[in-house]
Amino acid sequence: MAFSKLTEHSAIQSRQKGVRERGFLDGQFLIAMPGMFDENFNRTVIYVCAHSDAGAMGFILNRRQPITFPDILLHLKMIDQHDAIMLPKKTKDFPIQTGGPVETGRGFVLHTDDYHSESSIPVSEDICLTATLDIVRAISDGGGPRRATMLLGYAGWAGGQLENEIANNGWLHCPASEDLIFDAKLDDKYERALALMGISPAMLSAEAGHA
Repeated sequence: MAFSKLTEHSAIQSRQKGVRERGFLDGQFLIAMPGMFDENFNRTVIYVCAHSDAGAMGFILNRRQPITFPDILLHLKMIDQHDAIMLPKKTKDFPIQTGGPVETGRGFVLHTDDYHSESSIPVSEDICLTATLDIVRAISDGGGPRRATMLLGYAGWAGGQLENEIANNGWLHCPASEDLIFDAKLDDKYERALALMGISPAMLSAEAGHA
């Protein structure tokens, strides 16, 4: 498992360099349509962190990860077994989710903007993304941001790819909700994301993506 500066994905590179090639999907939810046959994204809700002509990057918000936060701290050798046992319940229960099928061994923390480090990247006015060990250490010490979730892996698209998928009715999109981003209740997050658009799953069908 790795934590390092966000440099690989072209959409993030543009954001880091200060090139404000903001796309219309920055800070939005993507909600998979029933016609989405890729199992990686079936019934997923994705938060888009960077979108530009260079591509897009985001995180699935409703997939569980069997690894726990103490597991990650042990793997990173930030604590030992005794320390793991002594962690407060809030720290033990810090949410870990599957962020996407790309670089699944790499960790990212999506969080409110009350925490900043040199490597933190603003996603919206209220949400930031950090992928360095300093935020993991802050969370393990009982500090860190007011609201946060850790994601292993991410979802990425090449330039124009996501736009084509939307044009082919693979995704719905709407403004993101902070409460939904950080809500640890995952089982009905897909339905609640649709509800933000006034849509219920019963209104959609597997044929909708091909109308």
